[in-house]
Amino acid sequence: MIDTSDRINTALTAAIRAGQAGIAPQKLAQTLEYAVTPGGARIRPTILISVARACGEDQPALTDAAAVALELIHCASLVHDDLPMFDDADMRRGKPTMHRAFSEPLALLSGDSLIVMAFQVLARVTATPDRALGLISILGDRTGMPGGICAGQGWESEAEIDLSAYHQAKTGALFIAATQMGALAAGQDPEPWEELGARIGEAFQVADDLRDALCSADELGKPVGQDDLHGRPNAVQSLGLKGAVTRLDNILAGAIASIPSCPGEAGLAQMVRAYADRMVPASARARLVPGE
Repeated sequence: MIDTSDRINTALTAAIRAGQAGIAPQKLAQTLEYAVTPGGARIRPTILISVARACGEDQPALTDAAAVALELIHCASLVHDDLPMFDDADMRRGKPTMHRAFSEPLALLSGDSLIVMAFQVLARVTATPDRALGLISILGDRTGMPGGICAGQGWESEAEIDLSAYHQAKTGALFIAATQMGALAAGQDPEPWEELGARIGEAFQVADDLRDALCSADELGKPVGQDDLHGRPNAVQSLGLKGAVTRLDNILAGAIASIPSCPGEAGLAQMVRAYADRMVPASARARLVPGE
């Protein structure tokens, strides 16, 4: 069986190369590869492929297209999030953010191009067009309004934030897309997979809040303290460090319990447990103040 990371990187490289082909503006073409490398954990496409395999994957090329499309949307969101109008971040994944390395106009165009590319990848799928159309619909729902990552960013401009809706859109949306798209790519009903994606997304948000509080910028490869800087709500502020860790563990237990019945259910549960250990490193947990 081909390694999941190899599948993702091979398909992602092919998509980027297609976007750089022909007579194209070279600086913008360079931004496409810059935006997707280094890859980080590739957690969303990995979950997608894992769910597809658990459901009895029968169209690997379709699964790969779905995984790439999802990762392209995620990478585009990072490029846009880092812009001065939002987080004004200097570093991402251990290197200068897109607008610092190229320029604000090119960063904006790069993010836009990656979003369009995501839907192009799915639109080019020739086998099982009904599944491809469903994948496009799910990805669109979890990217735009009213409940996608655009909505998540939009909540930050509101005077009052609905915390549940904010986290569900900003962080949970693409994890729901991962589980639902993985199931649909394998020909299964995507609806029963929404809860698993939502729970993983919630866990990831709490873990991100913990990493922001416990880890250094060097460890994360990006600035820390952004929630405090921009006045955003987070789990550590609301629950304290110990409370946030307890909340994370409870969410992950619920995520495992919510996995729909499928041939690869046991393996999927093992994957969620493995990600649980990686979400907040043991070195970071060790920094918790006794009695906090």
